[in-house]
Amino acid sequence: MDQEQIAETLNHVMELVTAYGLQVVGAVVLLIVGWIAAGWAHSAASKGLGRIRGIDETLQHFLATLVRYLVLAVTIVMVLERFGVQTASLIAVLGAAGLAIGLALQGTLSNLAAGVMLLFFRPFKIGDFVDAAGIAGTVKVISLFTTEMATPDNVKIIVPNKQLWDTSIKNFSANPTRRVDFVLGIGYGDDIDKAFKVIKDIVDGDARCHKDPEPQIVVGNLGESSVDIIVRVWCNADDFWGIKFDLNKAFKQRFDKEGIEIPFPQRVVHMVSEGANDA
Repeated sequence: MDQEQIAETLNHVMELVTAYGLQVVGAVVLLIVGWIAAGWAHSAASKGLGRIRGIDETLQHFLATLVRYLVLAVTIVMVLERFGVQTASLIAVLGAAGLAIGLALQGTLSNLAAGVMLLFFRPFKIGDFVDAAGIAGTVKVISLFTTEMATPDNVKIIVPNKQLWDTSIKNFSANPTRRVDFVLGIGYGDDIDKAFKVIKDIVDGDARCHKDPEPQIVVGNLGESSVDIIVRVWCNADDFWGIKFDLNKAFKQRFDKEGIEIPFPQRVVHMVSEGANDA
């Protein structure tokens, strides 16, 4: 190889290095800037979401991470364009692949979407006792895909978020107060006013029963074998079951002491003899 060919080859190599070297340097710089911008976007999104009152920490982290990856994805597309890659075709291929993956993971993505909605709207929080999708229990963990609950007898239940989001939810812990209802049956021969006084004495004597709203004691029904008295008492949500159990016992003991009958269901049967039918 003569000197002229060597010089021509070196010039060609230098042209390639100059052309592509600048593109490589530009791509590296673009990657660095994109990486820094992604970190800044993640931090800004996290701080911005943190200012939103009531947003869950898990959802905050998820959305901030999603913003970061979106910035990185845009950066990679820009880098590929610098090297002449047809990004429109690449995006179309990625879109088709994403659609196929989305269809294959439809149930999982539905749980993810439901998890985001649960964490954003917060129909319940950790520690609440809820009844949803036919399951009653205390919420232990809320994740993006599932919710962990514990039944009153401490059985662990993992519920898909979509199942919770698509049904009505009863949250027994959402409000600070609850109403306890009692139905007390007394005999038709008993004194209703006396029964009312006994019930009121018991309710007034329990400090857990709220005075406002005032307890309600009314005759709710004239049954087949009893006069049904309805008692409605307001209390703190945490005292609900304690009052339910304690007052039921107190009503029975005081009724027995005062001679107020709690009648058993009764039915009168008329027997007609064959002789009477023949007559």
